[in-house]
Amino acid sequence: MQETRQFLKSMGLPTGDAHDLPTSAKRFPDGAQVRIEIPSVEGPNALAATLETAKEYGVPIHRVSQGSGIMLLTDAEIREMMQLAKANGVEVSLFVGPRTTWDITAASHTAAGKGQALRHEGMDQLIYAIEDIKRGCRLGVRGVLVADEGLLLVVNEMKKAGELPADLVVKVSVSMGAANPASVRQMEAMGANTYNLPTALSLSRLGAIRQAVEMPLDLYVEAPDDFGGQIRIYEIPEIVRVVSPVYIKFGLRNAAGVYPSGGHIEAMAVAQCREKVRRAALGLDILRRYYPDAVMSKPGAAGLAIPHI
Repeated sequence: MQETRQFLKSMGLPTGDAHDLPTSAKRFPDGAQVRIEIPSVEGPNALAATLETAKEYGVPIHRVSQGSGIMLLTDAEIREMMQLAKANGVEVSLFVGPRTTWDITAASHTAAGKGQALRHEGMDQLIYAIEDIKRGCRLGVRGVLVADEGLLLVVNEMKKAGELPADLVVKVSVSMGAANPASVRQMEAMGANTYNLPTALSLSRLGAIRQAVEMPLDLYVEAPDDFGGQIRIYEIPEIVRVVSPVYIKFGLRNAAGVYPSGGHIEAMAVAQCREKVRRAALGLDILRRYYPDAVMSKPGAAGLAIPHI
């Protein structure tokens, strides 16, 4: 295997998984190692509840993400989310709306097709996705969540051409599934600003990916059931040490699906957001207990996609 390992080394890639678990020297722009993300914050009421609960537990929230899509929020709802987020120094990452799960194809609902579930079929759907992003940006959005390589590539080119804001932060969804240093580096080369890793990667595999890329990495330390249901909160100190800069992300086991969200299930979505913040408080207790020197960003820190309103 030595010839293969040497070739990979010549490409600037690791020659194996990072079994020695080296400490990452990479940092966020403010010098921090770790930030907190709460996912599936599906509208202004869910965001308000998340922020309120964060104050109750003393949990700093750096980013919230949303899964139903820009297209399923009204202009007024987006503006309200942007105002709340800006007032609290929080990044908001809204998913691009149209995708295969909302489309007429049955592929994403089959056992073999689940891996393509959030990609865009055909040029029309790709155009719809770009229009969704443009609308969000006009309303102040500066963070979008994508799950299609073609969309990632086009958005990057549009940013370079001035067709989209240069400071738009493009977060790549866990649904993309890139799981090794070469594939995650390719996501970065195509324009990813932050990448959500698969939920069940070992620390040695996480460490190898960190060696290959500069961008922040995102990792569920509690994963929803449909992404494996892992609860890795005792690993948080080592994840922060090895994977920095990293967003530790608190999903929720035994939670109902909320995509696409709306008033008919809003109470449930809000309740789940509150519980995610409580889970984050438990995770932060472990981080402080076992890695008290870990450096966490303050709200509004450099590099966060704070809304423009």
